[in-house]
Amino acid sequence: MLFMHLCTLVLKILTLPLQLAELVGLYKLYKRVFPFMVYNITFAYNLKMNDHKRELFRSLGKFRPTNGELRILEIGCGSGANFEHYPAGCKIVCTDPNPHFQTYLQKNMTKNDHLVYDKFVVATGEDLRGVPDESVDVVVVTLVLCSVNDIGVVLQEAKRVLRPGGGFFFMEHVCADPSTWTFFFQHVMQPFWYYFGDGCQTTRTTWEYIENAGFSQLNLRHIQAPVTVSSLIKPHIVGYAIK
Repeated sequence: MLFMHLCTLVLKILTLPLQLAELVGLYKLYKRVFPFMVYNITFAYNLKMNDHKRELFRSLGKFRPTNGELRILEIGCGSGANFEHYPAGCKIVCTDPNPHFQTYLQKNMTKNDHLVYDKFVVATGEDLRGVPDESVDVVVVTLVLCSVNDIGVVLQEAKRVLRPGGGFFFMEHVCADPSTWTFFFQHVMQPFWYYFGDGCQTTRTTWEYIENAGFSQLNLRHIQAPVTVSSLIKPHIVGYAIK
């Protein structure tokens, strides 16, 4: 454990120029580049995670109203990597704090014309004031809770906008088992990963927040994702909760 803390300290020292860039505002330039990187990485991630996503979103139909369209809010939609898995005719509201995703989001909207797109809202997951109370059937987050400022607040916002009986769907990379080398490298590399991933944190025990969010039902599984982007994000949780 001491060795891990020493290694982490070294990485923090090495990232001092990045910390300075963030302090003076230069890091904002990276936020323009980040959507391009995510858009291209998404292809590899989706290919590896296709079976898991297909299985997860197969349950969306359970939340479709008997006499209406399925209304989905995707928090942190990024470039729209999940659209291909949504049932035809769904009405989608997209939110993301980074407005520069909109160009790549539009590309996926054009590809997935089986969906109805309501609007794109530039907003953090902690502040969804543009979405009315109990106005959607499903809220979706994938690879989002790793980088929000306050997971608990995001989950309460998700519950606020969900109708009673609505579903909260998630697929998130999480902290590894403490007995593994992955856990060690997650903590050592975190100071650098934070800047590479635009605030992404690999060491979060996100499942604990979801378990304590007060949902009436919870279906949650821990999996090892067959991703090739980095072994740091192989531990995942996947599932859905019901308000």
